[in-house]
Amino acid sequence: MKLYMPTKVYQEKNCVENHSRELAALGTRALIVTGRHSSRINGSLDDVKNALEREKIPCTVFDEVEENPSVETVKKAVSLGISFGADFVIGVGGGSPMDAAKAVALLMANPGRDTDFLYQKPSAGSGVRPAAPVAEVPTTAGTGSEVTPYAILTRSVLPEIVLTTAPGADKSHTFPHLERRTKQSISHHIFPALALVDISYLQTASRNGCVYTAVDTLAHLIESHLNANTTDYSRFYSEMGLRIWAKVKDRLLRYEIGEEERRLLMNACTLGGMAIAHTGTSLPHGLSYPVTCEMGLPHGRAVGIFLPGFLRGYGDREEAMRLLSLLEFGSEQSFSEYIRSLLGEVSVPDELWERDVNELLENPRKLKNYPFQLDHDRLWAMR
Repeated sequence: MKLYMPTKVYQEKNCVENHSRELAALGTRALIVTGRHSSRINGSLDDVKNALEREKIPCTVFDEVEENPSVETVKKAVSLGISFGADFVIGVGGGSPMDAAKAVALLMANPGRDTDFLYQKPSAGSGVRPAAPVAEVPTTAGTGSEVTPYAILTRSVLPEIVLTTAPGADKSHTFPHLERRTKQSISHHIFPALALVDISYLQTASRNGCVYTAVDTLAHLIESHLNANTTDYSRFYSEMGLRIWAKVKDRLLRYEIGEEERRLLMNACTLGGMAIAHTGTSLPHGLSYPVTCEMGLPHGRAVGIFLPGFLRGYGDREEAMRLLSLLEFGSEQSFSEYIRSLLGEVSVPDELWERDVNELLENPRKLKNYPFQLDHDRLWAMR
């Protein structure tokens, strides 16, 4: 077994202000990576800028990160960071800005590399430099990116070009498949140096925003617990997170969310991040990415619809039931009904579901965290 958690985490009110010196110690010029609106509304962006100003650290803001950030957006942020002379990056927001900040920090440290570099596994002697230092200021309780080494970006996928020769023609004709977009984790692991967690930033979240991010946390806890890579150490995180999530689940369903509930959700979120940092995610996340990209479902909702089937089809029935007991559900049926009530009905078209299942089966990397043999019928039954 091993345990590695290099991120220093502070969780408290006025966290950014209280630890501005440690934030400033990461470098001499900062690039802040965030979205267009929420960090301004909840006050997190101003807090970070004021902390840097107090410590006399110049900064510039890139605020164009979209939901499910693209590699193209990361490239734009890198250009701004390099032109400003930034030597560290601060992600402010939900999972999208925090993930983007990690990728930006890597490319800033390796100028001249294109975005394909993000998906190339680093090797000894390749001249790859470590990412610039990253700090994360989460404003949602879902992704756990403030304590994981992962960065999930949206990129284009170009299937193989089909070449055919028409009868009687003297040359080949090219028929490219339509380009598709997919979510994919970059190949480099980048742990943040510092995470500044203040539940005050959760107050402005919408009902859907709160619910969907909470379900993303739940998915992290479940997928890390029922995982080929799970250890006693990783389960310290996941079991504690599942017990905390159970405390707030009924109030989440009624949407009776106050300061105490926000604290519980953020605690569960960070614990879920620590758990998947050691195990990775599993089938629900892999199945959710095409649904998010092609149906436009928010990530937390997309991954949540696969959780009941994942538990129902899990190969170790005793362990699946033990997990449900940690969440204080008496049966798989009660859990399924809860998720349906929380997220609403979602119908995935048969064609998309079939393609999703086949693509998962064709990619051993996406199956390696599931500890049992899978075939088409078993995956299909998880619907």
